[in-house]
Amino acid sequence: MKSELRFYASLLLKRLPILVLIAGLTTAAAAYVALTLPATYRAEALLLVESPQIPDALAASTVDNNAPEQLDIIQQRLLTRANLLDIANEFNVFPNRATMVPDAVVDIMRANTSFRATFGRDRATTLTISFSAENPAITAAVVNEYVTRVLEENVRLRTGLAVQTLDFFEQEVARLGEDLSRQSARILEFKNQNIEALPEGLNYRMSRQAMLMERRAQLERDKSSLRDMRDRVTQIFQATGQLPGNQQDRMSPEQQALVQARRELDAARAIYSDTNPRVRVLIARVEQLEREVAGSAGAVTTGDPSTALFDMQMSELDAREAFVDEQLALVTNELQELQDAISRTPENAITLQALERDYENISIRYNAATQRLSTAAVGERIELTSKGQRITVLRQAVVPREPTSPNRPLIVMAGLAAGLGLGGALVVLLELLNRTVRRPADLTRALQISPLGTLPYIATSSETVRRRGALLGMVALLAVGVPAGLYLLHVEYMPLDLLADRAMSRIGL
Repeated sequence: MKSELRFYASLLLKRLPILVLIAGLTTAAAAYVALTLPATYRAEALLLVESPQIPDALAASTVDNNAPEQLDIIQQRLLTRANLLDIANEFNVFPNRATMVPDAVVDIMRANTSFRATFGRDRATTLTISFSAENPAITAAVVNEYVTRVLEENVRLRTGLAVQTLDFFEQEVARLGEDLSRQSARILEFKNQNIEALPEGLNYRMSRQAMLMERRAQLERDKSSLRDMRDRVTQIFQATGQLPGNQQDRMSPEQQALVQARRELDAARAIYSDTNPRVRVLIARVEQLEREVAGSAGAVTTGDPSTALFDMQMSELDAREAFVDEQLALVTNELQELQDAISRTPENAITLQALERDYENISIRYNAATQRLSTAAVGERIELTSKGQRITVLRQAVVPREPTSPNRPLIVMAGLAAGLGLGGALVVLLELLNRTVRRPADLTRALQISPLGTLPYIATSSETVRRRGALLGMVALLAVGVPAGLYLLHVEYMPLDLLADRAMSRIGL
């Protein structure tokens, strides 16, 4: 065991110059990089997302209060290409801006800008904005410009959303109001066109139809009764020459007086002559009554009084029958109209229900839109007066006094650690590739023999010179090649400070 340790210790001592050389070179390169990297300053500002000043239970804003999403939107809008180029040009962030392409400016600005939001349950939502640059005054100025634009963007975003919401509901209320007016006009037009067959008048039309049907039946009975009376009066008059008593009772007082006067005249003539004063008085009275009856009947009736009364009775019956026919025609026409209206009522009811249902749906949407319009108006007022959710500045960016990067001791220590690791890996690799016999165990393992004794290898002076020359050549190559490579990388590809800053940003240093 001790011999193994001595063997490995001898190997380490033998390869120690290589390990020291590589560690020294990497440490020197790291020290060069640490010393050549320019100092970078970082300024930061702290913003607070405040809750609405008016409770939502009293008056809610129409803008969504999702603070993380709102901050992310503001960040994406702030880090647009146009904004970053504008800020870089305004504050002269890059002294060699004239030689830089816009894409490089945008990439460096985004890499040097940091947004860090903190939020959670029962925690205040904050936003930290920071920027790194070689000039401390520029870092503070850029961060303050970021803060200004964040505040302006927040106000513009929230007020814009509130105004757009209000405009939308104003247009929606106007549109639904027009739809409501058009639907009302359709309902009114339909009712005017079908006023006689609307469902609300169906009960009246049904009762009216029943009454008219009863009226028509009564008129038909009256017409039949009149015809029977005509036939009966005609038969009685033809058989007796007199009218039925009940028909005489229906005559007017003048007609009855005329009949009575004629009877008295006939009785007087049977006894006296026409020159008798009594007969003359009766004749004069009959003539006077005939004139009165003729005046009421429209014609002077002469001749047989019974025939005249029969004709008058027939005329009256004809007039009454004509009146009944006229009433029957009117009732029949009205019944036909009612039947047509009643038959059209179900279809009109369905159509009217559809129109009224559409009107009710539009009315419900109109009332909902009106209510939302009122809420949107309150929300807009809240945002315009900055009473809703807002972003305030807790800590303004100030000019930093001390640089934040690079961490030069850490870079040198990292170079030393990397050199030791690379040197150790190289030593292990060389030993793994070396198949020469250097101890009795190697001889036994290679030849399967047990040596009685071993003699160490004695190098000649020329071998020693060659080995030392090769070592010095390798050291010279590394001493020249590493700085040359770093110089070419700095000049041809990217400055070492930017390259180191990117590397440290990726690893979180």
